[in-house]
Amino acid sequence: MSGSQATSDTRANARPRWGMVIDLNRCVGCQTCTIACKHANDTPPEVQWRRVLDVEHGTFPDVQRLFLVTGCQHCAEPPCVPVCPTGATRQREDGLVTMNYDVCIGCAYCAVSCPYQARTIVHEARGYYGAGTTTLQEQATAHPERLGVAQKCTFCQGRIDDGLARGLVPGVDPLATPACSAACISQAIRFGDFNDPASEVSRLVRERPSVQLNAEVGTDPQIRYLYTTPAVPGRQARDDDDDGEERLSDPANPLVGALQRFWDWRAALNWMFGGVGTGLAIATGAGLWAGLLDAQRAPALYLASAALVATGLFFVFLKIGRQMRFWRAATRWQSSWMTRELYAAVVFFPAVLACLLAPGPAPFAVASLAAAAFLGCQAKILHRARGIPAWRAALVPWMIAATGLLEGWGALTISQTLMGVAAQQATSAQAAGAAAGGTAALAAAGIVLAALNALLWRGYLGAARAQGIGPLARQVLARFTPGLHAVGHAAPFALAAAAWAWPGAAGPLLALAGAAAIAGGAAWKFTLIVRAGFTQGFELPWVPQRGSGRRAAPARLEPGAAALRSGN
Repeated sequence: MSGSQATSDTRANARPRWGMVIDLNRCVGCQTCTIACKHANDTPPEVQWRRVLDVEHGTFPDVQRLFLVTGCQHCAEPPCVPVCPTGATRQREDGLVTMNYDVCIGCAYCAVSCPYQARTIVHEARGYYGAGTTTLQEQATAHPERLGVAQKCTFCQGRIDDGLARGLVPGVDPLATPACSAACISQAIRFGDFNDPASEVSRLVRERPSVQLNAEVGTDPQIRYLYTTPAVPGRQARDDDDDGEERLSDPANPLVGALQRFWDWRAALNWMFGGVGTGLAIATGAGLWAGLLDAQRAPALYLASAALVATGLFFVFLKIGRQMRFWRAATRWQSSWMTRELYAAVVFFPAVLACLLAPGPAPFAVASLAAAAFLGCQAKILHRARGIPAWRAALVPWMIAATGLLEGWGALTISQTLMGVAAQQATSAQAAGAAAGGTAALAAAGIVLAALNALLWRGYLGAARAQGIGPLARQVLARFTPGLHAVGHAAPFALAAAAWAWPGAAGPLLALAGAAAIAGGAAWKFTLIVRAGFTQGFELPWVPQRGSGRRAAPARLEPGAAALRSGN
């Protein structure tokens, strides 16, 4: 019986779990795996599903160089799968994370959720020789189905499936093995079944220490990296060896995450308009429940809130790569907060229409509750994007929700002023007293919400480093913070306090406070999404011991060489 047949028999009744073992000591940085992947998968210019990073550590004379092979890790707990609103990204029973290009809408949620920078979206076809110029080879290998949608490494699932159908063993037979592994000239990339104890990958991780890339994110990636040799143990990759913050603040460092470009100002506008719109609907409902708001004015306020939310969703529509497939975003309600946001909108807009056609407590309550659900979904959408450390921090959902309430309070105060509802306009003493009481309550709410938002931002920034937010993002946030505190927190707090103290000037003061609150909320959401959205980067807790100075491998002497060197 051949080795391939024996291996096949041992795992015939077991469900495979495909993965890779990459030996950092063997990789020579030749980029053969990158070229093999590009050839096998016909990726367009500037798109590499398999990359090799050239990493230099330390400061002379304590320096080291290594090559880090990266790409989709086919995680056991892939964060890209549950967030996908269409089901285009799925995980097979054998662990492979797959893409269905015909279902993907190009929303890029999977891309910002990936901690390994493995996703790419190409919106326009281009060749290697300039726009409008394609060779016969490029025409023959074109993949129009990949335009405008997410694409990534698949572990060459077609080769695996075809090989299994022919009785071949992936990881043993080259034709059934991912192209990068089959082409590796130094055998640094090994592929196989982790569920088969007799496979080479299982043997390697059983016999030698291995680590996972960005293991702290909790994705359990199925690429494991070897960092030792039989003669030379590895070493811990300590921050002090890499000059800590200075190294991680260098955008030229290949291990430092770049600023994400998937969600731009159009995506940020969804949170900006959505926060104000839903906040206004929630504030309107709260005002009606507390008896501080005239029910006759409520339909107009709900209509304004719906217009704001619709504007934010329109900008999201402009951002997605395949716009005519937008309806597919409604198919993943089981796990995707983006889908749930869409369902909240489906309830919210008809409820607002009901507020206009048949105003009353029931439609008002439904509209406010649906707006609260929409705001909650927005908070979770950003938080579940685990590829961006500044977004996945624990306080981000609370900040989104609290800012939405503050912005809604601000929109309500502005609308009250524009509608002419002020205490001094009351037509009777009793009405004047009620209006003054409402003004005091509105001012008090603004004071509490402004203080709450300031405390949340302070807590978020204070815990940023501990929660894995890198120096580049922290620098952006630190520079922005004084302005945010001044405009978005201190100004609403002070103006609301002044309105509470001087009811006669409450209208203009509360309107100014509301404008400042909205400006501050919009500014920090834009900053967090567009300017501080740096990707995870790459981190290995252990690396090979090689290089010079303190990085050099320990001396290895033949038996008796030490005695000869000492003259004995």
